[in-house]
Amino acid sequence: MAINNARTGDLVGQVAAEASPASIMDLSFAGLALSARYLLEHAAQLAPSVHDVPAELDEQVAARKLAAIGVRLDTLDAVQEQYARSWTAGTLDQSVA
Repeated sequence: MAINNARTGDLVGQVAAEASPASIMDLSFAGLALSARYLLEHAAQLAPSVHDVPAELDEQVAARKLAAIGVRLDTLDAVQEQYARSWTAGTLDQSVA
């Protein structure tokens, strides 16, 4: 558990050595490595600025981690995709119900 200084947001303390377990740090390192490669490959297209990590990189890290621990992801079929996208503000689109 980490405690943040409310005034500045600085890290004040860590409890029970749970702040940076190896099982989490590998995700951070993978994200950093893929981000560095992305920057090298796309440097010409990126203006000097702060950029968000592309969602595809986060998804790639997550998929690889899950595969490494033996978790298989389900994929939605076309009807399930349409149903999932039909929800707006808690109301189901009756055309797919």
